[in-house]
Amino acid sequence: MNSTRLSIQIAYLCSFIFTVSPALAQEGPKIDSADTTFITLCTALVLLMTLPGLALFYSGMVRKKNVLGTMAQSFAATAIVSILWIVAGYSLAFYGDGPYLGTLGRAFLSGVGMDTVNPLAKTIPEILFMAYQMTFAVITCALVGGAVADRMKFSAFCFFCAIWLFVVYVPTAHWVWGGGFLGQMNVLDFAGGTVVHINAGVGGLVAALVIGNRQGYGRENMAPFDLSLAVIGTGLLWVGWFGFNGGSALGAGSRAVFAIVSTHLAACAGAIVWSFLEWTQRGRPSVLGLISGAVAGLGTITPASGFVLPWHGIVIGAVAGGVCYFACTWLKQKLKYDDTLDVFGVHGVGGILGMLAVGVFATARLSVSPETPAGLSGLLEGNSYQVVVQAMGIGVTIIWCVFGTWLCLKIIDLTCGLRVTIEEERQGLDLSLHGESIHQ
Repeated sequence: MNSTRLSIQIAYLCSFIFTVSPALAQEGPKIDSADTTFITLCTALVLLMTLPGLALFYSGMVRKKNVLGTMAQSFAATAIVSILWIVAGYSLAFYGDGPYLGTLGRAFLSGVGMDTVNPLAKTIPEILFMAYQMTFAVITCALVGGAVADRMKFSAFCFFCAIWLFVVYVPTAHWVWGGGFLGQMNVLDFAGGTVVHINAGVGGLVAALVIGNRQGYGRENMAPFDLSLAVIGTGLLWVGWFGFNGGSALGAGSRAVFAIVSTHLAACAGAIVWSFLEWTQRGRPSVLGLISGAVAGLGTITPASGFVLPWHGIVIGAVAGGVCYFACTWLKQKLKYDDTLDVFGVHGVGGILGMLAVGVFATARLSVSPETPAGLSGLLEGNSYQVVVQAMGIGVTIIWCVFGTWLCLKIIDLTCGLRVTIEEERQGLDLSLHGESIHQ
């Protein structure tokens, strides 16, 4: 009798092992509370980069009569892009596996529930992944406005954010991060060298060339109104960049910490080198140079931060400080374009440098992913072809950004016009466009 009962129990146990256990093994990914908490914090930090970080950084470097108008651009970009991201931007960028664009399966967050996850971020709720990526789209559109500060209509900027988001940002985000053809080619961009910085820098340059120089550019004094605002803004950007780059690991782990440390060191190196060059060329280091060098280092390390070692961050930041310095001084004077806040010289040039730096410094053990279990290495580890792949990604991004930005600007110019009148520009955008001013 006992042997019969034992046989039945063994049969039940075997049945459980061979039926229930495989079913449990086939369950979908589990949402991790630590990863969710970390990415929630990073989302807040990246939003902090635009509001108030970028708003203060930009407004402190324009003339007094344009401070409020410059701040308004950052707030408008945040509001417009956030809503349009929910409507269709997220879905087209990160839902669907087409080589060039996603689908509208997640339009208006259709199908996003409490427990749904995006295959690209399997340990956090999908709605958090959506929100985190939304903050990237917000700051990229806001960055472009710095190149045309002091002279672009507020209405034109609002329309630009709405159109440019779908024409330029969304396709590029899908190509690189959403399963598109650049990602399939193994173009490495950890946190936005192509999607954010090259797009913002090249888009800003195209906008500056299409709209034209400011009245009196090169002849009148256009010194910053209040660099203390810009310094505060830089501090907020610097800290927020930890969420920008660290959060791009999409989880709380060693890779996120490596990215944060590399980011911090690159900013430090960029600030030191830019200031040293000013000191040797002009006899004194400026506050504007210190903060510009830091931002150059931050922008340049962005695509490489999760693929490189901390000492690589120092090298990348130092190179960024030197190259971006000459891009914002010698190159800008040579070509005589009016990029008001050096969006191209810092972000565009920095993004290109950073993407190439990935091809040189990428470390296999830091770039391991489900798609590349052995990791991807760069030139220093014997893979010279990665530099070629990175260059291809840069070229595709620049070509599409130039064409898409020009198209957006032409459409807006034919409808509501791009530029304020000469009288409005002389008066200042604060009063002429917003009916307000800073009293001092």
